[in-house]
Amino acid sequence: MPLIRSIGRWSLVALVINCIIGSGIFGVPGKLIAAVGAASPIAMLLAGLLTAVIVLCFAEVGSRFSEPGGVYLYSRSAFGRLMGLEVGWFYFLSALGGAAANANLFVIYLSGMAPWCGHGWPRALVIAGLIAVPAAANYLGTRKGTIWCNVFTVAKLAPLALLIGLGFIRFSRKANLARVSGVGAPGWAAWGNALLLLIFVFGGFEDPMTPASEVNEPRRTIPFALITGLAACTVIYALLQFVVVATVGTTAAERPLASAAEVLVGRGGALFVDVAAMISTYGWISASLLNVPRLLFSLADTGDFPPVFGKVHARYNTPHAAILIFAALAWILTVTGTFKWSLLVSAGAGVLYYLVVCAALLRLRRLQTKPARFRLPFGAAFSIAGMAICVLLLSRLELREALLMMITAVVAGVNWWWVRRRAAFALVR
Repeated sequence: MPLIRSIGRWSLVALVINCIIGSGIFGVPGKLIAAVGAASPIAMLLAGLLTAVIVLCFAEVGSRFSEPGGVYLYSRSAFGRLMGLEVGWFYFLSALGGAAANANLFVIYLSGMAPWCGHGWPRALVIAGLIAVPAAANYLGTRKGTIWCNVFTVAKLAPLALLIGLGFIRFSRKANLARVSGVGAPGWAAWGNALLLLIFVFGGFEDPMTPASEVNEPRRTIPFALITGLAACTVIYALLQFVVVATVGTTAAERPLASAAEVLVGRGGALFVDVAAMISTYGWISASLLNVPRLLFSLADTGDFPPVFGKVHARYNTPHAAILIFAALAWILTVTGTFKWSLLVSAGAGVLYYLVVCAALLRLRRLQTKPARFRLPFGAAFSIAGMAICVLLLSRLELREALLMMITAVVAGVNWWWVRRRAAFALVR
């Protein structure tokens, strides 16, 4: 039974923004100030431009497909089943760990206001309810899940927009605005570390490409949503960074947005940011419950995962089994705390499949199996530049992160062997 195409152009833009803006923006500004000082808003803009190199490669590659699967589908089409499974497993484990991490972070913020929910069975029940609501919305229909994500996109942007607005109102009346000067003063090493950190903060744009079979005119909509969503997030990040610098100066704060809000709003500023962080993390969870089950559905649809993941609900036309399994695993990882290992590999895994998709642009142009609806000018140059950026990012990984990536690669290899053996057994029979 086919899935229903119910995700429109602007809903996909909202989904891209929802997937990029998570919990990272609530801690990164302080680290960025520590690295490059008052020039940190410029660093935000430069990081957005570097990410755009990779995003444009994704835009062309994504415009060739209307089936679900995202990075898994692109890698499999360009380089074969083994590479597709490797990328699929890296994406799945990274997304699963991210969902669990955001759920755990939500409870940490909530327990600051209601300490009873931070431990034991109350914590487990709160997490269950936290995950169950967006899971149910997606189970009952993609349109409901999309509306849920749209609501959280607006809800997470509203407090950030208010913080930006209050900052500009206050500092437009004063002469001592933050001076974005001395760009070269921190040194090239500091700038390199800052930009590499920010590339990870801009990640997540690839997630909404997974449910392509439920997107209206995906080959046109996906490039538009990627470019528009990244541009919006770049502007928001740069403006927030400017407000933080203008408000708290160049002394790095552990909770920079909370410090800025306390200056602008008063004593309730910290609470204001805590609520905003909860909204942001919950929005990320709701988006993951829309995107990731579609990856599992795609893997099952191509025979790479057990058929149960490919089941479509007879009434709601949703991949209900994949949704329930993903929600259950996210709950288990959040409650037990074992999700922490996946956080170490998630950054490296993301860059790894960025590298593969940038390379897929060149490969798919040679194969010409499906024409690109969006053809990137100077595509070869963008592809090479994107791969170079990814290699630089991978070189920053520590040994334990590289080891976890190797374990994930082995799991994917075993999956590939199982698929081949099953296919060979079917031929013998």
